[in-house]
Amino acid sequence: MIIQPANRTLSVKEYYFSLKNKEIARLNAQRAAQGLDPVINLGIGSPDGAPSEAAVEALCGCARKSGSHGYQSYIGLPELRQAIADWYARWYGVQLDPSCEIQPLMGSKEGILLLSLAFLNPGDKVLVPNPGYPTYTSATRMCEAELVSYNLVEADGWYPDFAQLEAMDLKGVKIMWVNYPNMPTGAPARRDVFEKLVAFARSKGILLVNDNPYSFILNEPQSILAIPGAKECCLEMNSLSKSHNMAGWRVGMMLGSADILQELLKVKTQMDSGMFRGIQEAAVEALKAGPEWYEALNAEYRRRREVACRIMDTLGCTYDAKAGGLYVWGRVPSGTAEEWSNRILYEAGVFLTPGFIFGSNGANHLRISLCANVETLNKALKKICAL
Repeated sequence: MIIQPANRTLSVKEYYFSLKNKEIARLNAQRAAQGLDPVINLGIGSPDGAPSEAAVEALCGCARKSGSHGYQSYIGLPELRQAIADWYARWYGVQLDPSCEIQPLMGSKEGILLLSLAFLNPGDKVLVPNPGYPTYTSATRMCEAELVSYNLVEADGWYPDFAQLEAMDLKGVKIMWVNYPNMPTGAPARRDVFEKLVAFARSKGILLVNDNPYSFILNEPQSILAIPGAKECCLEMNSLSKSHNMAGWRVGMMLGSADILQELLKVKTQMDSGMFRGIQEAAVEALKAGPEWYEALNAEYRRRREVACRIMDTLGCTYDAKAGGLYVWGRVPSGTAEEWSNRILYEAGVFLTPGFIFGSNGANHLRISLCANVETLNKALKKICAL
């Protein structure tokens, strides 16, 4: 290499699922040469269903218009911001000012890095859940900030231990990431937990960010912004990826204080030139979905969860059969989840995510994605039963 990488890249590795997909691609080439079926990938949570017909038609209709293909506003169409405000009022009981309290994003994952770049200096501290979404950790490290893990454990229902939090050295902590409904554990959002989190953040002068993409998937939608006083210290991220089968469309949002969103916008305007208008118009239509959309979505995920639970039973894992979200999260009966995952991949041709990628508190857990149809899940079950 003719030049040395930036120090910030030395602290992170290529995203786990990017690496794993390469490994599975190599394995599939070997399996094809041997006349075997490709690996059944029950790893990442990428919904396999289609968006609503109204959303697809809106995209196609816009794409056919000659005036639709130029740069778009950095803050999104007024119609999109209004649709997000209406969605939050209807389903979460939260009132948002579409002119200044809503920032559309190209997927909520973008928001994690944008917010980190906007507020973190080298040496600042960030509270990150263990287990938790790996991007909270990587974004913190790329900003050369200090990672401070806080424990989520099964005995506490995967909720924070507030006594433990209070006892920690919090000097220099600027941001705290939370994620309810929780990934990877499936722990649901609870108003009493949100109330405690808001009180904690206000008392410590910490910006609290709730990452909320799973609220419609086998869950009752709740928002931390519904807690009185939350807007003084909280932001919320949300996304159409899971709730509207639009993961590849990259439609997310950051919600909360206008002052904070303005700082985030300073970074965002240096990094992109606006979301394609057709995707924004499609998002407006998707957000109009009525209860029948979510009921049909969840009916299918309940059928899939039943088969995923049978896979967990076959493996001898312990798990919560009623946990929400796009996954089933189970504790392996012995050894590490990585050992189990590798054996299942190489001997059964099925990939299940090992929980160590979410932090040390997930090292003994496997995660099964529900983003495969019942037929595929049953095929995976049959292969695992044959081990």
